[in-house]
Amino acid sequence: MTRGGSWHQNGPIFVTLNLFQGPSCRTLRRMRQERNPCVYILASSHYGTLYVGVTSDLVGRLWQHRDGTFPGFTSEYFVQRLVYFEFYATMDEAISREKQLKNWHRQWKINQINAENPGWVDLAVSLGLPPLASRLREDGS
Repeated sequence: MTRGGSWHQNGPIFVTLNLFQGPSCRTLRRMRQERNPCVYILASSHYGTLYVGVTSDLVGRLWQHRDGTFPGFTSEYFVQRLVYFEFYATMDEAISREKQLKNWHRQWKINQINAENPGWVDLAVSLGLPPLASRLREDGS
């Protein structure tokens, strides 16, 4: 039970009182989350394959990358470890920064990651996502 309503399988149920029509129950649709424009860099491993992306919902986008929701580069090369991210006030600023990072040489991106996250730890864990399962190589090691 939460303050203001109880949970139902489809979300919270709230009872509102209308003096002219009596009480009514309604299930709230999932409220739109606050948007946080963000540029992020994913890596397949320490010094591995890199991917630069932009999103307004970092945690949701990370779930998509990890789940393989969309086939493509990150799912093909198992690029799922969040090693760097920056938040911006507007999506235009984030997109501009994403374009800048995509035009950088690989070593510049590595230098940026090393400056902020020298161990290349998965920062998604600090955002509430579970740790990545370790992958075995094709040779089983």
